[in-house]
This record gives sequence, C-alpha cells and structure tokens, in this order.
Amino acid sequence: MSQVVTRCDERYLNRGVWRSFMLNAMNLNGIFQEGRAIETLDNIRNDIAARLNEGATRRRSALHTPVVATADADARVMVLRAFERANWRLRFHTDARSPKCAVIANGAPVGVLFYDREAKLQLRCRGRGWIERDTPLADTAWQSSDNYARRCYLGEGPGAVSDGPTSGLPARFEGVKPSDTELAPAREHFAILLVELEMADWFSLAHDGHKRAIIDLKTGEGHWVSP
Repeated sequence: MSQVVTRCDERYLNRGVWRSFMLNAMNLNGIFQEGRAIETLDNIRNDIAARLNEGATRRRSALHTPVVATADADARVMVLRAFERANWRLRFHTDARSPKCAVIANGAPVGVLFYDREAKLQLRCRGRGWIERDTPLADTAWQSSDNYARRCYLGEGPGAVSDGPTSGLPARFEGVKPSDTELAPAREHFAILLVELEMADWFSLAHDGHKRAIIDLKTGEGHWVSP
C-alpha cells in the first residue's frame, strides 16, 4: 500500500480503527483492493467519505466532534450526528435560540474542521449550512434522541446571563431524567444544522513529507498543492 497507509502508527492499527475504516471504505465504494494505492484524488475523496461515515456512527472516532465555524468568525465543537454520502451532507443538533442559528439561517457559508491525531490527518471542509426546526427530519432527530439529551433544551437559551455557574436547567431537572411529557416544551427549542459540503482540503502529516490536496466533493475534481 501507499505511504499514507504505512504511516498510520501501530496504535492506530492495533486498536482496529484502520480495519474499521477499510471496511467502511469498501462498503461505500469497494475500491480499496489489493495493490490499489490510496494516494489518488479519487481514493482520497472516498477516504474522506469513509472517515465522515465513521465519525457519524462511532462515538470514539476522532471525527465525531469537529469544530464548526460560522461567518461571524465564531467557532465551536459540535457532535457529528449523521453523514449522507449522496449529497455530502452533515447533520448536527443545536439549540434554536443559539446565536449561530441566526447567523447561518438558510444558506450561509460554514466551515468544518476535523483532525485525526492518530492518523495525522487534517480535513478542512467548506459548504453551505441551514437550520431546520419544524421539518420531518428535525422531528426524526428529536425522536431519536434520548431524554437526557433532550433535557438540555428545557433550560435557558445559550448565552443567557447568570449570577453564577449554571447549567441553565430548571432546578427540578438537575441530575434527573425528564419524562416525555415534561420534555414537550423543549421541542420548540430544538433544531438541526445541516451542512452540505462542497470542498475539502485534505492534509496528511508525515516526517518524510506532508501531502495536501484540494478536492471538489461534488464533482470529484481536485488538484495537489504544496502543504
């Protein structure tokens, strides 16, 4: 295999993460066959898809909690909840009262930064984001969340001023799992952030020389660039 594969250290291989990645990649496109190098633009594009899929489905994946940046020069860590390969769409959950919802609204540019320390790989992605609150997809996301996760939306909105450290939750819900009935008022505060990725900046770190590629995720076109 190519240097990208052999550069993955033994810890990465021994923990089975690379095996999981390979299985995901093969399931997505079946291209990682014996003797096929990963360092082509097509294979790197599929490598990105496999890693995003793993990030959305495995809580311990390095790509599970990327940094999401918005046009107001703000950034925050968010949990990647879902990835759709067909349209390169990411899904995150958010509070509808959060300032970022107003910034993103219905079509603002969004950046998403991923870093896999073990693989020494950075992915800088750009795309278009939008907020959904009262859609079937938002309803499904709400229903699929457990009550502890949904409890967050019972409290004060993000950024509400407090006289001291606070979770923002009503006192009666501190450390308590609310019932479905108690959670009913929280639904209006729940929203999903969808980001349709358009471009990826793939950057592989290595002692024998870094490598970097810019790829249009929708068309597959791309080019190598100096790190």
